[in-house]
Amino acid sequence: MDQDQRSSRPPWRRPGWLTAPVLSVSVLSIASGIAQFGVTTVIRDVAVVFGEVAGDGALDQLGLPATTLGIALALIRLSSLGSLPTAAMADRVGRRRVLLAAIAVGLTLTTLSALSWGFWVFVVLVAMARPLLSAVNAIAGVIAAEETDSSGRAWALALIAAAYGFGAGIVAVGRGLLPGETSFRPVMAFSLVPLLLLPVLARRIREPAIAAGRVAATGLPGRVPRELVGRVALLATLVGAIALATGPGFTYLFVYGEGVLGASPLLLSTLVLGAGPAGLFGILVGRFAADRIGRTVTAGVAMAATGLAVTYAYAGTTRDLAIGYLLAITTSSAFAPPTGALVAELVPTSVRATVAGWETVAGVVGAVIGLASFGVLADLTGGFAAAARWIGIGTAIIAIGFRFLPETRGRELDELDDL
Repeated sequence: MDQDQRSSRPPWRRPGWLTAPVLSVSVLSIASGIAQFGVTTVIRDVAVVFGEVAGDGALDQLGLPATTLGIALALIRLSSLGSLPTAAMADRVGRRRVLLAAIAVGLTLTTLSALSWGFWVFVVLVAMARPLLSAVNAIAGVIAAEETDSSGRAWALALIAAAYGFGAGIVAVGRGLLPGETSFRPVMAFSLVPLLLLPVLARRIREPAIAAGRVAATGLPGRVPRELVGRVALLATLVGAIALATGPGFTYLFVYGEGVLGASPLLLSTLVLGAGPAGLFGILVGRFAADRIGRTVTAGVAMAATGLAVTYAYAGTTRDLAIGYLLAITTSSAFAPPTGALVAELVPTSVRATVAGWETVAGVVGAVIGLASFGVLADLTGGFAAAARWIGIGTAIIAIGFRFLPETRGRELDELDDL
C-alpha cells in the first residue's frame, strides 16, 4: 500500500527559482557585487594613496576632504543613470544579449581600474563601469522574474539580491585578509576572476520564453506608456527615497569606520561578513512577508525601518555603527523581494526591463543626493550624525507612499500581457 502511494505521487520538480538560467544570472549578480562593492571598500585607500594626510583630526585622516570623497562617490553613483538605456535595450534586442555584453565590459573596466595612476583616473574608470553593472542587476532581476511563476517569483528575486550581497561580502572580507598595508589594486583586480568564468556561464543563460515570444518595444528607449507613468513614477520615487539613506549609509562604512572611528579594516570586513547572514535573513523575511502579507505593506515597513537603522548607525560609536549597519542590511534586504516583484508585476513584458532601468535610475538619484549631502554636512558640522538623522527619518516618513500602489500578490505576468 505504501509503495502504491509512493508511486502515485507526482515526481519532484525543481522550483523555477532553482533552474539553471536563474542560478546563472545569480552568479552574474555575485560578479556585479564584487565589482561595485569593491569601490566602496577601497575608496579611502585610493584617497590615501593619491592624497595626503594633512593633520591629526578625524576627518584629516581620510587623505582627501570629505567633500571631495562625497563628490567622487556621487559621480560614480550618478554614472549609473546610464543603466537606463542599457536596460531598455533588453526590451528591444533581448535580455540575454544585453546582459552578457554589459557584464563583460563592466568587469573589464573594473579590472583596469587596478592600474589607475591617479585618484580621478580611478573614479573615471569605475564610473564608466557602473552603469553597465547596474544594468546587469536590473536585467538579472527581470530574467529571474520571467523564469518563474507568482509562487516562486519572490524566491527568485530574493536569490538575486542575496547573490549581490554575497559578492559584496567576498570582496570586503578578501580586502581585510590581505597581508600588510591594504591596497586598492588587488581588490579591484579581483574582478578578473568572474570575467574569466563568463564564457561558462553564458552557455546556461537563455532568453525567457515570455520575452522571446513578445513584440519588441518600439519608440524612444526609456519610454513608458502613458497609462503606466503614474504607478512607475511613484514606485521610482520610493526606491529613490530608500537609496537616499542606504547610499551614504553603506558607502561610508569604511570611510567613517576607519577614518573617523578608527576601526580596523579586519573588524569592518568581519562586519561585512556578518552582513551576509543578516542580509540573507532579511531577504527571507521579505520573501515570506511579500507572499503572505503583500508586496506593498512589506516594502513600506522595510523602507521605514531602514531609514531608522541608518540614523542609528552613525550615532557616534563603533557599537552603534555595527548594530545600525547590520539592522540596515537586514531591513533593506527585506525591501528587495517585494519591490522587485512590484517592478515585474505592475507592467507588461514589453517594457519590464525599461521599468527596471527606471527604478535603478531612481535609486541612483537618491543615492547621489544622499552621498553629496553626507559629505557636505559632515564638513559643515564636523561629523555624520546630523546628516544621518535628517536623511534617515525623512526616508522613514516617505515610506507611507507604498499605501498608494496597487497590491500585486498572486498576479501572473501573462495576465498583464493580455490586458
